[in-house]
Amino acid sequence: MASPLINKYFSGLTKNSILLAVASFFSDVSTEMLYPILPIYLTQYLKANGSVVGIIEGIAQATQNIIQGFSGWLSDKLQRRKPIALVGYVLSAVSKPFMGIATAWPGVLAARFTDRLGAGGRSAPRDALIAESVAPEHRGKAFGLEGVGDNLGAFVGPLITVLLFFSLQINIHYIFYLAIIPGLIAFSMILLVKEKGIAIVSKSKIDLHIRQFPKPYWKYLIATAIFGIGNSSNAFLILETREKGVSLMSTIFIYAFYNLIAALISYPAGSVSDKFGRKPLLLIAFAVFFICYTGFSFSNNIVLIGSLFVSYGLFQGIFRAIGKSYASDFVPAHLRASGIGWYSTIVGLSGLLASLIAGQLWDKVSHVSVFIYGAVLSIVGIIFMLTFVPNTGKGTS
Repeated sequence: MASPLINKYFSGLTKNSILLAVASFFSDVSTEMLYPILPIYLTQYLKANGSVVGIIEGIAQATQNIIQGFSGWLSDKLQRRKPIALVGYVLSAVSKPFMGIATAWPGVLAARFTDRLGAGGRSAPRDALIAESVAPEHRGKAFGLEGVGDNLGAFVGPLITVLLFFSLQINIHYIFYLAIIPGLIAFSMILLVKEKGIAIVSKSKIDLHIRQFPKPYWKYLIATAIFGIGNSSNAFLILETREKGVSLMSTIFIYAFYNLIAALISYPAGSVSDKFGRKPLLLIAFAVFFICYTGFSFSNNIVLIGSLFVSYGLFQGIFRAIGKSYASDFVPAHLRASGIGWYSTIVGLSGLLASLIAGQLWDKVSHVSVFIYGAVLSIVGIIFMLTFVPNTGKGTS
């Protein structure tokens, strides 16, 4: 029998919030079976360079996040979340095998684009389902639980790849084919979610709700954009870890444990933000990012680099758990999918720019310059967040 303390810690969660977290787990198992080997697949098997990796990952990241603004608007316009999310989950699942079929990097780009189109299309309506699955005072917990599922899947996925690729010595192409299985399981979890009706109907028809958002929301988006243009794809962390002499298998293990740390911190971070507000936790995440990127800039010590990569999971877990719940705090309930969606659009656009810049820095300046650039932009983002963005949480409606 669970203790009263444990019951209190998990109070407020619902069946829907648990199903949505499980769906995130399996969808990320599917994605992260491929992510740590994708840069290696591109550079060693398909002979692409760093700029191509930056282009593919920048477009993929941007597609995933930019489409959320439109899928969020469509979800609010139709006042439906689940059907749009289902389409996204199935599209993402079936695109995975086509990366393994590709014989040149443009084929990977097309499949990766389709995969992230599905991921982005499902995310805003799914996040609205998460926000609506619990009372406002438990919203941080709900997003934190989803973050646990997402990042735990990102921990398990690379371990499955290690088992298949290194232990069983399965051809790398077949790993892309097998990734469809957990993706379809995630789709089945969403089928079990029961969507609630939304009492307030959105009156906006063609303006995508942009004019209806309050000023604090826009200040938060500006801070997110400033930070985001220095936050390039994690593919560069993986490539740099390999460049510093870490073996491929060890790099995948490091990446897996980075995701485990992200999973372990997500729920506590969300829970704490419900009590003390989102802003302090997000500032801590930005500070962790700065420390890790600075370390990657100036250290060649393999042990330190591995430790920094794993510690980087603190940033990922807090940022994922808090970022979207922070955005949802600023907007009314009937515009919640749009508010989260446009936040993710800003993350995507800034991430695209960051990855394109990182690819050019990687090839034409130096590998170290990628991380110095990111560290500097994180400081500017921290200053803007401290100065202009109000704190929220503690039961914000």
